[in-house]
Amino acid sequence: MPPESRAEYFRERRKLKKQFSVLSDRERVEALEQRLKEQGKTKTKWFEEKADEELGK
Repeated sequence: MPPESRAEYFRERRKLKKQFSVLSDRERVEALEQRLKEQGKTKTKWFEEKADEELGK
């Protein structure tokens, strides 16, 4: 992929996506990751479900 194509791809991606991150206790995050693994969910999928719940969607 030519560099300008890659740059354009990420430019367009940033228009549609935004990163959300938090710093939390290691034990809590690892427990959550384990629970999600058991449920077969990704952190992204889990977050999107929780965000939709909070926003009433």
